[in-house]
Amino acid sequence: MTGVLADIVEIAREQVLERGEGLNQEQVLAVLQLPDDKLDEVLQLAHDVRMKWCGPEVEVEGIISLKTGGCPEDCHFCSQSGLFESPVRSAWIDIPSLVEAAKQTAKTGATEFCIVAAVRGPDKRLMSQVAAGIEAIRNEVDIQIACSLGMLTQEQVDELKAMGVHRYNHNLETSRSHFPNVVTTHSWEERWDTLRMVREAGMEVCCGGILGMGETLEQRAEFAANLAELEPDEVPLNFLNPRPGTPFGDLDVLPATEALRAVAAFRLALPRTILRFAGGREITLGDLGAQKGIVGGINAVIVGNYLTTLGRPAETDLDLLQELKMPIKALNETL
Repeated sequence: MTGVLADIVEIAREQVLERGEGLNQEQVLAVLQLPDDKLDEVLQLAHDVRMKWCGPEVEVEGIISLKTGGCPEDCHFCSQSGLFESPVRSAWIDIPSLVEAAKQTAKTGATEFCIVAAVRGPDKRLMSQVAAGIEAIRNEVDIQIACSLGMLTQEQVDELKAMGVHRYNHNLETSRSHFPNVVTTHSWEERWDTLRMVREAGMEVCCGGILGMGETLEQRAEFAANLAELEPDEVPLNFLNPRPGTPFGDLDVLPATEALRAVAAFRLALPRTILRFAGGREITLGDLGAQKGIVGGINAVIVGNYLTTLGRPAETDLDLLQELKMPIKALNETL
């Protein structure tokens, strides 16, 4: 680091904390390059930014896979691709099980329940299943419903909006320059187009990605800048949990200090965004790291298990939030 970027923490304090202006790509890179002895200081700053521009509340969400496995895409991190020799096999969940999962999610205090499907994009069968599932959930559970169904057409965007879908998740996964090393069966731009249509339809945009997929620090900073340009309502931060049988199955897990620096950097790039702990945090950070992240810029968590990997028990996260005096966001405040 040279020049003013050597003082990036002080620059961020004035620019982000005081004025609410996110760091640019070059500045994010400087945060990602900070030495370990600066980590606690930058995590504290990220926490201060989160408290000032977002408040103390933490949004809690549960997710469930309506259709698991058998996906035709080749996302190199994903054990649900039908192209890899991974142990995940194609399966559908029935509507009663979907409703029960929503009920259990609501009992944790979660305000959001996300229906996920491993597909390139939804076909008519999947859209009808989603519609039936949403109707059944609404009849029994008071919770907001999000969906993550891959790339959409304008017609499908309009259908989901009409179903009352509150938020749509579609991750860019990584920076534009690194994306071809992660996925070859569709483009980064195709994902961007879906997100644009979702935003224009009036649904909230949930878009994040996975850190630790062989990207450089420069590409990680580029990804933060891509997200800042998109201005999503929520950014789920995943850390690669290498899955057997996938092309990324032999990659190393991201070091905890590197992951925490990224949490702080993304908060400083996106001061007003819901920044959600998602997959891989258990293996990457452990209990102490999870706590540091929540007091280092994170203000949302997925509780329970993920799509194909185990998470922490919901009670563990909820107890931690209570211990840290972080109130769970109430449903009536988000409707």
